[in-house]
Amino acid sequence: MKLIRVKPRLKPNLPDYRIAKKFRWKDYYKEVDFFSGRLNAAYNAVDRHDVPNKVALYWEDEKGSREFTFREIKNLSNRFANVLKKLGVKKGDRVFIFLPRVPELYISFLGILKTGAIAGTLFAAFGPRALKDRLGNSSAKVLITNASLKKRVSEIRKELPDLKKIIVIDRPGKGDVSYKKEMSKASRSFKVKMLKPDEPAFMLYTSGTTGKPKGVIHCHKAIVQQHLTAKWVLDLKPKDIYWCTADPGWVTGIAYGILGSWSNKASSVVYAGRFDPEKWYSLIEKYQVSVFYTAPTAIRMLMKAGKAYKKYNMSSLRHMCSVGEPLNPEPIYWSLKAFGLPFHDNWWQTEAGGVLIANYPCMPIKPGSMGKPFPGIEAAIVDNKGNKLRANKEGNLAIKPGWPSMMLKIWKNREKYRSYFKKGWYISGDKAFVDKDGYYWFIGRADDVIKTGGERVGPFEVESALIEHKAIIEAAVIGKPDPLRGEIIKAFLILAKGYKPSKKLEEEIKVFIKKRFAGHAYPREIEFVNSLPKTQSGKIVRRLLKARELGLPTGDVSTIEKY
Repeated sequence: MKLIRVKPRLKPNLPDYRIAKKFRWKDYYKEVDFFSGRLNAAYNAVDRHDVPNKVALYWEDEKGSREFTFREIKNLSNRFANVLKKLGVKKGDRVFIFLPRVPELYISFLGILKTGAIAGTLFAAFGPRALKDRLGNSSAKVLITNASLKKRVSEIRKELPDLKKIIVIDRPGKGDVSYKKEMSKASRSFKVKMLKPDEPAFMLYTSGTTGKPKGVIHCHKAIVQQHLTAKWVLDLKPKDIYWCTADPGWVTGIAYGILGSWSNKASSVVYAGRFDPEKWYSLIEKYQVSVFYTAPTAIRMLMKAGKAYKKYNMSSLRHMCSVGEPLNPEPIYWSLKAFGLPFHDNWWQTEAGGVLIANYPCMPIKPGSMGKPFPGIEAAIVDNKGNKLRANKEGNLAIKPGWPSMMLKIWKNREKYRSYFKKGWYISGDKAFVDKDGYYWFIGRADDVIKTGGERVGPFEVESALIEHKAIIEAAVIGKPDPLRGEIIKAFLILAKGYKPSKKLEEEIKVFIKKRFAGHAYPREIEFVNSLPKTQSGKIVRRLLKARELGLPTGDVSTIEKY
């Protein structure tokens, strides 16, 4: 394996990974502000940076742009906290936000946390049924939305007896609370509620293969890990202009689009428009983005756009990271060629609340690897009984519980929470192995691993090989039952511009994989498609492909993009 070594353009905040050997979380609690053992994540993200002129948020959509300083975000979120207090919101109440990426989303999220209530975020693409599952299960008391999205809520309002108030940010209707009117009357002074470290701060719903979505609760202490991982993994510095493309409807958009990034005093760019490669490049040039955090799907779409980046000045970029799904080697090599910088992949989950395994600016990259555990994180590969496995043995990726941003609980579901743990380990549900150098390698979800002809094949490995073919821009593979081999590999492929489906191309791809990857692990069936099912955070949902291929129930699809 050829290591990628690129000299950082600035001295990294984490200069030497060997610090992990002596790391203790309690030694780094001083990174955030505690008050007699209590804290508030919103206070740490914004209020402690009470500077009058430093921009916290550069916001833009397809119609225009706005800027907000840290002091303005502080004062506006204080006003919103007072609005909630007037409405009778108390500590522990669930207050949800159902908005696109508008400034009011960020302001209201922080305001909710300041009151001691639990903030919940809902992706703007959710329909009525998805909303009912989440608002109903959480017993949400207040919802913040806009007039357009409120129409979806109106369809299910009678099924939400606990929802007492709806705050509408633009055109309030009869019975709604006017955001603008109430904010104009509210004081900008608010005494932020300091809470015990393990008291709830926010919740997110995550879906599995079966059953309803489950509410994952995170506590205020999570800010410790979000701050430090943003500092050491994203390498954020106060002078950085940082762009995280994740939506706050998902955990990355909260942990590294609001809390961890602002806690490091970095200025953030938020773009609320549709994806367009040239627009993205123009934003990097316009705002002089220095640190960029995005998903592999987006990177591949940028790759697909060819050399469009050459029209823009990308020299401000100094560090780039990827999250949401495994990052194949090919995009790393592409970014090195295009920008002189590799993307640094990292791994974590909604339940984790913050980065657990990562590639760092101070460390060589092994392309395709997730990297090494964050200091203070004890990771291992364990078998199905929870026993630790040796290097290069495939098994379950597990983490020793107790990191600061670990989920506090699953809302109203103790049994589900307990199911994550075995023999003193948090079992992630991902299959992986660790090599002799301590780098972790993703194989696939536990229910995605394919066993064909007696051999275990990780779908990610096959997908990585497939997208190295010049005709393929994206790939997903599943195991399909076969009476002779147990399972065969079926590939769903999106072709690059200029290529058309044909039997000849199918055979060419099969031979390519046989030669390039493995003779036994080529796709015996290929289907050319125009799109792949993905979560809104960019993860390919193989279980949905498999369910539809086999005529099985698809489970919860509320977080899946239409395709």
